[in-house]
Amino acid sequence: MGKTFAEKILARKSGRDALRPGEIVTVRPDRLLSHDNTAAIVAKIAVDLVEFGPARKDMHVVVLDHVVPAATEKDAENHKAIRRYVQRYGVEHFFDVGTGVCHQVMVEKGLALPGDLIVGSDSHTCMYGALGAFATGIDRTEAAALILTGETWLKVPESIRIDLSGGLSPGVTAKDLILSLIGRLGADGANYQCVEFHGAAELSIDERLTVANMGIEMGAKAAAFEVDARTVEYLDSIGVRRDGYEPVWADSDAEYSRRMDFDLSTLGPVVAKPHTVDNVVSVEEVEGTPIDQCVLGTCTNGRASDFELAASILKGKQIASGTRLLLLPASREVLRRAIASGAIDALLAAGGTLLPTGCGPCLGAHQGVLAAGERCLSTSNRNFRGRMGCAKAEIFLASPATVAASAIHGRISDPRKEIK
Repeated sequence: MGKTFAEKILARKSGRDALRPGEIVTVRPDRLLSHDNTAAIVAKIAVDLVEFGPARKDMHVVVLDHVVPAATEKDAENHKAIRRYVQRYGVEHFFDVGTGVCHQVMVEKGLALPGDLIVGSDSHTCMYGALGAFATGIDRTEAAALILTGETWLKVPESIRIDLSGGLSPGVTAKDLILSLIGRLGADGANYQCVEFHGAAELSIDERLTVANMGIEMGAKAAAFEVDARTVEYLDSIGVRRDGYEPVWADSDAEYSRRMDFDLSTLGPVVAKPHTVDNVVSVEEVEGTPIDQCVLGTCTNGRASDFELAASILKGKQIASGTRLLLLPASREVLRRAIASGAIDALLAAGGTLLPTGCGPCLGAHQGVLAAGERCLSTSNRNFRGRMGCAKAEIFLASPATVAASAIHGRISDPRKEIK
C-alpha cells in the first residue's frame, strides 16, 4: 500500500521508515514560527533559556505583525521584550514591524520549502502547504518546549484527497473554491486530517496560498499541494536554489479516509455568512445585503494579484457613500508590487484607505474595528462573533472580486456583473 504526503514527510522527520495514521512520533521541525505572541511564549521558559539557551538558533522565525506599529504602551513593551529576546539569544530570522504578516513573510523569504516540516504558534501556519510543506499550528506551551529542545511530537493524521479539474470562470476565484469546500465539508469535516489537493496545475501559487491558508477552517491539521513547475518557478523567482529542497508527495495508491472531486468550472462566487466559516451560500442568496466596511487583504487574500483583481473592477469608479474600503497588504513586498502595477493608486482613487502591512483588522487588534450593528465584507479567513473587535457586528467572507464589486454599491454584489 502506498503512502500519503503526511505519512511520508513525518516518517522522514522522525527518522522512521514508515508510519501509519494514529501513531505518535517525535519530530524535529525545520522551522518554528511565532509573532507578537513570542514574549508570552519565551516567558514560559525564561529561567531555562538563561541556563541552556535555544536548541537551534536557525529554527525560530519571529515576525512582528499583529499590532503594528504598536497601538498602546502595552503593545510597545511587548515588541520591546521580543526584540530583547531576539538579540540576546541570536535568533537568526527576525522581521520587525512593517515587513508583513508572518505567513506571507515565511513564504517570501524562502523559509517555507517543499518537504519541510513547519510548526507555528498560529493556526494559519497551514498556508505553507501551498509550497509542498507539512505546516501546522501548535500552542504556546508546545512552542516554548520546542525552543528549548528542538523537538516536538505529532500524531500522524489520516488524509483526505481532493481532486480538482477544469478551470475557474471569470469573477470566480480560489477563495470561492475553498469557501465552497468548507461549506460542503463543514468546519469540522477534516478534523486532524491532512488535506491533499491533486490536479491543481491551473491554480497559481497565490491561489494555492489562499486555499491552503484556510485548511484550518475545516479542521485540517495540514493542507498541501504537489510541487510542480509553478512551484519551482516561484521558488526560483525568490532566489531559492533547486538543490535546497527535496519535495515529497503521495503515492498514487495511497489510502485516504475520504476522496472528493471538484470541477472548478462549475463554481460561482460564494459568501460565508456570520458567524461561522462553513455558513456558505451563493452570492445570489445574499446579494443586496448592506455593507458598512469592506476589507481587502490579510494573509488569505492580501497578495499583489488580489489587489490587481480588485483594481480591475474598481478602476475609474468610486466606493459607495457610507462604505469604507480598507486595504491591507500582506507584506511590504506585496505593497511595492501593487504600487508598481498601479493597483494601489486605482484603489486609493476609488476611495480606499491604505493600512500598515499587518494583521490589524482581521482579528480586531488594530484599526478597522467594527461598531455594534455594522456589517463587514472581508477577504480574511474568519468571521466568528467578535472577530473584528465587536461581538454585536457581523462579518461576511468573500473573494477580492466580490469585495471590490460590493464596495462600489455598498451592498453585497455579484462580481461577474462588473467584469467586462
